[in-house]
Amino acid sequence: MSARSSSFPRTALVTGGASGIGAAIVERLRAEGAEVLSLDLADGFDVSDAAAWEKVGPVDLACLNAGVISRDESVEDYRRVLGTNVDGVVFGIRRLAPLMGPGSAIVATASLAGLVPVPSDPVYALTKHAVVGFVRSAALRYEHVRINAVCPGLVDTPMTASVRAALEETGFPLIPPQDVAAAVWLAATDGATGQAWVVQPGRRPERFRFPGVPGPRLPGAEGKVPPL
Repeated sequence: MSARSSSFPRTALVTGGASGIGAAIVERLRAEGAEVLSLDLADGFDVSDAAAWEKVGPVDLACLNAGVISRDESVEDYRRVLGTNVDGVVFGIRRLAPLMGPGSAIVATASLAGLVPVPSDPVYALTKHAVVGFVRSAALRYEHVRINAVCPGLVDTPMTASVRAALEETGFPLIPPQDVAAAVWLAATDGATGQAWVVQPGRRPERFRFPGVPGPRLPGAEGKVPPL
């Protein structure tokens, strides 16, 4: 790939950029010519620490990717998962969106677990549903910034190491992290906002079509939406 295929983004940051999907995103953005800052717990950056975010400056593209799965059902582990998966996105968007210029973008890594039930890890599903809902809502608040989510299925990363053998035995394919990075690039450059891009093996990323919600049927209120 060329040293710079476009003028966007000149600068970018990736949380959870030291491994897995994050490392693939860092690699993709650098291949596109961007100057990329990787923020990872392994390097001392805790995405769940609101004070740490106050030291982060604006970029053209922010990829809020850090995420973890549950280890057990303890209160401490519940707080850990929420802190990483939800706080890392909320604090990142609250800090960066007001600072970023028109035409900039934020992409959060959610999951198919944010769109479908996951009985094996309900807390993880809770957090990813929260990410999708927050992204869709924040996109309407910060209209000068494109804010989207990517929702990959099972990706070939250390997070899926414990189930890899079982998946291989059944023939269920894992997604290469580079494919998720490509979806992040698409979500960042497509021009849309408030979207959730589904990533599945062997398929092009596509926008998830959220079903409409039935509205009121009271006389005079048909078709109206609440002033939220």
